[in-house]
Amino acid sequence: MKKEDPLGLAARVLESFKKRGFTLSVAESCTGGLISHYITSVPGASSFFVAGAVTYSALAKVRMLGVSEGVLGSFGVVSAETAAEMAERARALLDTDFSLSTTGNLGPDVLEGKERGLVYIGLASRTGGPRVSRLLLRGDRRENKEEAAAQALKLLLEAAGSL
Repeated sequence: MKKEDPLGLAARVLESFKKRGFTLSVAESCTGGLISHYITSVPGASSFFVAGAVTYSALAKVRMLGVSEGVLGSFGVVSAETAAEMAERARALLDTDFSLSTTGNLGPDVLEGKERGLVYIGLASRTGGPRVSRLLLRGDRRENKEEAAAQALKLLLEAAGSL
């Protein structure tokens, strides 16, 4: 997997979204607000970025986003189903054109029987059902967090037709 410059990706998101009039919301778990940080580091982000929520715990996912306790109970916090529902709920709550979500296990231990480095990125849009990308990252905790955020921005650009 090629390393991407996350600030460069965020600048490309800004350019693409401003040109198309798109809006964005983000629901982050394992990336802990890093996607929102990258986006808001680019001047002009307020023209398209509506909000970012760090829903780190299962309780926050349920109470803030409305993620189903049934999904969490059946599939776990670290799952494609949870990533999809996080993205869909954030997009609907904030009425944005696109929404990204991240959930995963950055380590150091196994979580819910799922290995360290397993990350799911959810993407929801007005025009289609959720897409989920699965990553298995091999860096340390910081490297995995940075790579997950960069890959989320790349997925967003692809979905918006900007790559």
